[in-house]
Amino acid sequence: MKEVTEFKDLVGRTIKRLVVDVGDENEVRLTLEDGAELRLYHDQDCCEIVVIESIQGDVTDVLGLPLEVAEEVVNMNGDESHTATWYTLATSRGRVTIRWYGSSNGYYSEGVSFGVASK
Repeated sequence: MKEVTEFKDLVGRTIKRLVVDVGDENEVRLTLEDGAELRLYHDQDCCEIVVIESIQGDVTDVLGLPLEVAEEVVNMNGDESHTATWYTLATSRGRVTIRWYGSSNGYYSEGVSFGVASK
C-alpha cells in the first residue's frame, strides 16, 4: 500500500487509535491498523498561536473501518493573519471534523503539519 505522506493518503487506510490532545501539545495522533503512527501538529513560535478549536462528530465513528474521506480544507483571512484548517475523516459509520485555528502578526506560520509521529 502507498506510504502516507499527505493527509489525503489516509483514504483506504484504517485507523486503529485516534487521540486528540487539546492541552499543551495541541496535536492529533493516529495509529493505523498496520502500525504506522502519524500526527497533526503545529510547532509554536514566538508571535503566533495555532490550536485545535473544535471537534465535530464522534471519533469512534472513524475507527476500525477503511477511511472513505480524508480531506484538508484551509481558509486564510487576508487582512489580518488568521487561518482556519479543517481535517475531515469519514468511514461508512460516520465522520469527524477537527478544526484548527491560527493567528499571528502576519509573519509567522499558522499552518498545521502532518507527518510521522516521533517515538
